[in-house]
Amino acid sequence: MKDSNFLKENNGRQFWHPMTSPQDSIDNPPKIITEAEGVRLRDIDGHEVIDAVGGLWNVNLGYSCQPVKDAIAGQLNRLPYYSTFRGSSNDTAIELAYELNAFFAPDGMTRAFFTSGGSDSIETSLRLARQYHKLRGEPGRTKFLSLKKGYHGTHFGAASVNGNANFRTAYEPLMPGCFHIPAPYPYRNPFNETDPARLATLCAAALEDEIAFQGANTIAAMVMEPILGAGGVIPPHESFAPMVREICTRHGILLITDEVITAFGRTGAWSGARLWGIQPDMMATAKAITNGYFPFGAVMIGGHVQEVFENNPAAKIAHGYTYSGHPVGAAAALACLAETHRQNVPGNAATRGTQIYEGCLALMEKYEIIGDVRGGHGLMTAIEMVSDRSTKKPIGGDVAQVVQETAYQNGTMIRVSGPNIILSPPLILTEADAAGILSALDAGFAAV
Repeated sequence: MKDSNFLKENNGRQFWHPMTSPQDSIDNPPKIITEAEGVRLRDIDGHEVIDAVGGLWNVNLGYSCQPVKDAIAGQLNRLPYYSTFRGSSNDTAIELAYELNAFFAPDGMTRAFFTSGGSDSIETSLRLARQYHKLRGEPGRTKFLSLKKGYHGTHFGAASVNGNANFRTAYEPLMPGCFHIPAPYPYRNPFNETDPARLATLCAAALEDEIAFQGANTIAAMVMEPILGAGGVIPPHESFAPMVREICTRHGILLITDEVITAFGRTGAWSGARLWGIQPDMMATAKAITNGYFPFGAVMIGGHVQEVFENNPAAKIAHGYTYSGHPVGAAAALACLAETHRQNVPGNAATRGTQIYEGCLALMEKYEIIGDVRGGHGLMTAIEMVSDRSTKKPIGGDVAQVVQETAYQNGTMIRVSGPNIILSPPLILTEADAAGILSALDAGFAAV
């Protein structure tokens, strides 16, 4: 490996980082991580921190999950790659599809389509939704609905259903026919409604209104995160998802849940749909499916969608990726499923998530800079920072960066997105680890 000075000097000069400006990588060099073990990271200078980001919402089982590493190594030795396009398959992908269908059976899923990641899974869901309606004789159903503040990836289709201008404006015009309704976000919403139950009803009514305006027979699907993640960890009231499910069913609109973050235990339930007691028509998954050790994803298909495709001889799926069903990714996913069950990670996510959420609420009592704390459903928590609590004015300047850097120096990697600190640590977090995260945050807020 090159020495540390070489790596620091060449990072921003040699490649562009996602979700930042090229110049920022030069002006504000990122942390260069060289080792990881358990829930801890070590940077190029030997500084060790707890990873309160969980990689990027995906390292649910931590960095030392030996069964997954062994599965990857074993598969590389036996069959490192083969295509699953028409005419060929591989044994590991077939076994994974069987296990995933069993895992997601309580959500009503019966088939899997493999992808290379979350954006791929959303893109696939959108395509299959349009094709589903064409096969049923309703080719005019081409539009998509989603929530403002929602995040669904970076492909053109995925970016088009994103509900945050930060991921849209630079690449517009995007795909036409995508419309957004208000998110059930009690801290900030156009209704000035702070009661979560009433807000859920108002947002559901806005969905009904948009459907009436667009015409139900023009809409293919509603795309929704069970808990909004990158938009700031926004959990809706428990009544919201069932209302959306009922509205979509009544109007013949498919419901696609974006489970890229929420599947496999992060919410304290096995899936986000199961958390709210609904069955979607399709589920987009990725991230923790391989614990971040291999790029992989899967779209899970509901029973009645499956039947429409399988009972129509014209239903060729003219879509796929070179790495769909990659045997190494499939092997990693099989091992992750087994470990997720063995360790019962949703139970620990619920317990440690409560500890962190309540700890953040205590920090809110201590520091005026904290305007809102959101969480309470597993290991998904956000702290929204404001410069004035009474007006909810977001923080400015480099305040967030000071909190982030101070927390890092005090032993915790956190993620700042706009005015939000987002916490999504591995689901194997211990009580002491959670206390360490809260202590580092305390130091960060004290610094400002």
